[in-house]
Amino acid sequence: MLQEISERTSQESFTMNHETTDLEMLKTGNQKIAWASKHMPILNQIVEEYRPKQPLRHLVIVTSIHLESKTACLVKALADLGAIVYATGCNPLTTQDDVATALNNNPNVSVYAKYGCDESSYWDFLVEALSHQPHIIIDDGGDLVKLLHSKCAKYRSRLIGGCEETTTGISRLKAMQRKGKLRFMMYDVNDADCKHNYDNHYGTGQSVIDGILRTTNLIIAGKTAVVAGYGDCGSGIAQRLHGLGAKVIVTEINPIKALKANMDGFQVMRMDAAARRGDLFVTATGCKNVITKKHFNVMKNGALLANAGHFNVEIDANFLEKYANSHYEARKNIEAYTLKNGKTLYLLAEGRLVNLASADGHATEIMDMSFSIQLLGVIDIATNRDSTTSQRNLPGLYPIPSYIDEKVAKLALKAQGIRIDNLTKAQQKYLENGF
Repeated sequence: MLQEISERTSQESFTMNHETTDLEMLKTGNQKIAWASKHMPILNQIVEEYRPKQPLRHLVIVTSIHLESKTACLVKALADLGAIVYATGCNPLTTQDDVATALNNNPNVSVYAKYGCDESSYWDFLVEALSHQPHIIIDDGGDLVKLLHSKCAKYRSRLIGGCEETTTGISRLKAMQRKGKLRFMMYDVNDADCKHNYDNHYGTGQSVIDGILRTTNLIIAGKTAVVAGYGDCGSGIAQRLHGLGAKVIVTEINPIKALKANMDGFQVMRMDAAARRGDLFVTATGCKNVITKKHFNVMKNGALLANAGHFNVEIDANFLEKYANSHYEARKNIEAYTLKNGKTLYLLAEGRLVNLASADGHATEIMDMSFSIQLLGVIDIATNRDSTTSQRNLPGLYPIPSYIDEKVAKLALKAQGIRIDNLTKAQQKYLENGF
């Protein structure tokens, strides 16, 4: 009898602790989402404008995005406009479980994601979400598109189209389109002016530094920082590092971007040379094997390695894992690898997106613009789905309509209390006629 009581008490205690943990996660998740929502006035204005019309009513939308507080606001906005949403992550280390718990509490939202899940579970979550046969997808990196062209092709029977958020995903879509393999329409959100000019440059620049500082608690000033890639993301990172006092070196494969980096005041050289000089390395290229064995072997003892690209392929972590003499966790989210030459290198966040795996991602106001473009893009797809004359109903990658960019920019200015000039009729006539 005493054993039965003991076992029952133990089980009740476990259940209570489990329920308490869920309640705590629900509370903290809701707090994070509420804070983000207060700082996303553009998204909120769009929801209020379209809520009476319910343009997404009865549509199934599957999202594969970094599941944290700001993306939760986008998911809730989709549900508020009538959609049934199945939300998954797009990286095993960027889901915040408390936010996922709070989001899952919404009656029109189901979440398939967990922080730190293994690779197999990550793909299982995506497949499970797609099994609900979406009308529209929101992708970040291209994994949903990849599945819908392979093992999940059977789930695209009622797919209208979708939106792609990031540079890496757009690169994948462009490759598919060149080969004639893209089977449905997708909007290129990444190249919208109100996305890449702000999200990629200012957002990535700030959030990557935030991730590095939170993870290492080390100073940037005085260090030599090597930034691989000088696109919208890399240029933002380089400029923020310089602003904090780093001596910045840029590596590039594109001659135009390399020239721009040089004229912006940065040293430009090949990675082979930069590898010997850097104290901190940040990759932002969207390509693989940017930093490899030959670079590791000549780096300084104690060099820090971080990645800002979507996938964990830019820094060859597999080589470090297999061939380092030893490795250990130096600090949360920092793995130390001691090479055969006796030097120790420090890899942040397993070489995954350091701004999301080690911090909270882009600033809320920046993502307000990007997710507003996402939401308006989805609304555009939904409201034009029955148009037989719309070219956008054909498979392919399409730019975001200019009216969406302009609408988001105007709402952003309004939210910041900024007013700008308008053309007079005479000025408009002059520009139209050339005299």
